[in-house]
Amino acid sequence: MKHKFKSKLLLLALGCTLSFGSWAETLKVITSGGFAGTLTAMEKQIEQDTGLDLIISYGSSSGGAHDSIPERLKHNEAFDVLILSQSSLNKLTEKGYVRSDSHRDLVRSRIGMCVKAGTAKPDISTEEAFIKVLQQADSIGYSASASGTYLASKLWPEMGLWQMIEPKSKRVLSERVATVVARGELQIGFQQISEILPIAGAEFVGPIPDKFQKVTTFSSGITQSSLQPEAAKRLIDYLASDKPYVLSSIRHSGLDPVAAE
Repeated sequence: MKHKFKSKLLLLALGCTLSFGSWAETLKVITSGGFAGTLTAMEKQIEQDTGLDLIISYGSSSGGAHDSIPERLKHNEAFDVLILSQSSLNKLTEKGYVRSDSHRDLVRSRIGMCVKAGTAKPDISTEEAFIKVLQQADSIGYSASASGTYLASKLWPEMGLWQMIEPKSKRVLSERVATVVARGELQIGFQQISEILPIAGAEFVGPIPDKFQKVTTFSSGITQSSLQPEAAKRLIDYLASDKPYVLSSIRHSGLDPVAAE
């Protein structure tokens, strides 16, 4: 009887250990909008291929919104892996949130324009046409994250258009610019192409002209607080790989995979 009892205790302990091991493979990941659609679409396949269980959260790379990645880290919200703009990841690393040796560039992203579905799609294929659309638009939306910061702080002022654009523009916090456009609250909107494509009710017009374009690199890193750095690295290695499924998923989302360069 004692032997059987000890055997049951051993099996119970083993079961608990296995359960804990499985739990230990759960990763908390937060991604900014540029990679959000890609990661969400790939989630099930990632879990199947890596044996990881992902808990995905979303927040902007910057901008000061309460749900932005920097603010959530500032308020001690715990994550294992961060995916956001390279510049924002570098800033968070300088502040001690991210392991400096864990950075991996994943994708390149471009800025696009959208309108409400069913409305006319203006031509922005040339520099002159793009400027004309900005001048004629009744309202313009841009994101509070990387692309919007570039447009409002650098591009439009350098073009000499900010004084004209500012009164009719809106800096969109905590939701996609395309979502606001789809509701009819803004006539045109600008954001990373990968953030426009998934939004029902909004229609992608095209990328802004190359002369005005800013290519943003989205990178990943492991937090200093992660208790599972090896599992986190396994996820990042997968996302940064040249596996055909990974490359096609990234391209389908409107992004360019760094692994294919």
